[in-house]
Amino acid sequence: MSSRRSRSRQSVGVSSRNISDDQINELVSKLQQLLPETRNSGRRSDKGSAAKVLQETCNYIRSLHREVDGLSERLSELLETTDTAQAALIRNLLTQ
Repeated sequence: MSSRRSRSRQSVGVSSRNISDDQINELVSKLQQLLPETRNSGRRSDKGSAAKVLQETCNYIRSLHREVDGLSERLSELLETTDTAQAALIRNLLTQ
Protein backbone atom coordinates (compact mmCIF):
# COMPACT_ATOMS: atom_id res chain seq x y z
CA MET A 1 0.00 0.00 0.00
CA SER A 2 1.36 3.44 -0.81
CA SER A 3 2.48 5.64 2.05
CA ARG A 4 0.05 8.31 0.88
CA ARG A 5 -2.87 5.88 1.24
CA SER A 6 -1.60 4.76 4.66
CA ARG A 7 -1.39 8.35 5.86
CA SER A 8 -4.82 9.10 4.41
CA ARG A 9 -6.38 6.18 6.25
CA GLN A 10 -4.64 7.14 9.48
CA SER A 11 -5.69 10.78 9.23
CA VAL A 12 -9.31 9.86 8.56
CA GLY A 13 -9.31 7.73 11.67
CA VAL A 14 -10.12 4.33 10.22
CA SER A 15 -11.89 2.09 12.68
CA SER A 16 -10.04 -0.69 14.42
CA ARG A 17 -10.77 -3.01 11.48
CA ASN A 18 -8.51 -2.20 8.55
CA ILE A 19 -9.39 -3.57 5.16
CA SER A 20 -6.46 -4.88 3.16
CA ASP A 21 -5.94 -4.22 -0.53
CA ASP A 22 -6.56 -7.91 -1.18
CA GLN A 23 -9.93 -7.72 0.58
CA ILE A 24 -10.87 -4.63 -1.44
CA ASN A 25 -9.85 -6.36 -4.66
CA GLU A 26 -11.92 -9.41 -3.72
CA LEU A 27 -14.98 -7.27 -2.97
CA VAL A 28 -14.59 -5.36 -6.24
CA SER A 29 -14.29 -8.67 -8.08
CA LYS A 30 -17.50 -9.95 -6.45
CA LEU A 31 -19.24 -6.70 -7.31
CA GLN A 32 -18.06 -6.99 -10.91
CA GLN A 33 -19.57 -10.47 -11.14
CA LEU A 34 -22.97 -9.05 -10.16
CA LEU A 35 -23.05 -6.63 -13.09
CA PRO A 36 -25.11 -7.95 -16.00
CA GLU A 37 -22.61 -6.80 -18.64
CA THR A 38 -19.93 -8.84 -16.92
CA ARG A 39 -22.16 -11.87 -16.36
CA ASN A 40 -23.50 -11.93 -19.91
CA SER A 41 -20.27 -11.23 -21.75
CA GLY A 42 -18.15 -13.75 -19.86
CA ARG A 43 -15.64 -11.08 -18.85
CA ARG A 44 -15.31 -12.42 -15.32
CA SER A 45 -11.64 -13.07 -15.74
CA ASP A 46 -11.17 -9.55 -17.10
CA LYS A 47 -9.93 -7.57 -14.13
CA GLY A 48 -11.15 -4.04 -14.62
CA SER A 49 -9.96 -1.21 -12.45
CA ALA A 50 -11.85 -0.70 -9.23
CA ALA A 51 -12.90 2.76 -10.41
CA LYS A 52 -14.35 1.35 -13.62
CA VAL A 53 -16.25 -1.38 -11.75
CA LEU A 54 -17.67 1.18 -9.32
CA GLN A 55 -18.66 3.49 -12.20
CA GLU A 56 -20.37 0.58 -14.02
CA THR A 57 -22.16 -0.30 -10.78
CA CYS A 58 -23.42 3.26 -10.36
CA ASN A 59 -24.61 3.31 -13.97
CA TYR A 60 -26.40 0.00 -13.48
CA ILE A 61 -28.11 1.21 -10.30
CA ARG A 62 -29.23 4.38 -12.12
CA SER A 63 -30.66 2.28 -14.94
CA LEU A 64 -32.53 0.13 -12.41
CA HIS A 65 -33.98 3.27 -10.81
CA ARG A 66 -35.16 4.50 -14.23
CA GLU A 67 -36.71 1.09 -14.93
CA VAL A 68 -38.53 1.06 -11.58
CA ASP A 69 -39.80 4.60 -12.18
CA GLY A 70 -41.06 3.65 -15.63
CA LEU A 71 -42.79 0.53 -14.34
CA SER A 72 -44.34 2.48 -11.46
CA GLU A 73 -45.74 5.05 -13.88
CA ARG A 74 -47.08 2.31 -16.11
CA LEU A 75 -48.72 0.55 -13.16
CA SER A 76 -50.30 3.82 -12.02
CA GLU A 77 -51.73 4.37 -15.50
CA LEU A 78 -53.10 0.83 -15.58
CA LEU A 79 -54.67 1.20 -12.15
CA GLU A 80 -56.39 4.41 -13.26
CA THR A 81 -58.06 2.60 -16.17
CA THR A 82 -58.99 -0.52 -14.17
CA ASP A 83 -62.33 -0.77 -12.42
CA THR A 84 -62.34 0.25 -8.79
CA ALA A 85 -62.62 -3.24 -7.25
CA GLN A 86 -59.68 -4.63 -9.24
CA ALA A 87 -57.56 -1.54 -8.60
CA ALA A 88 -58.27 -1.76 -4.86
CA LEU A 89 -57.28 -5.43 -4.85
CA ILE A 90 -54.03 -4.71 -6.69
CA ARG A 91 -53.18 -1.78 -4.39
CA ASN A 92 -53.86 -4.01 -1.38
CA LEU A 93 -51.53 -6.69 -2.74
CA LEU A 94 -48.79 -4.14 -3.40
CA THR A 95 -48.90 -2.76 0.14
CA GLN A 96 -48.55 -6.15 1.82
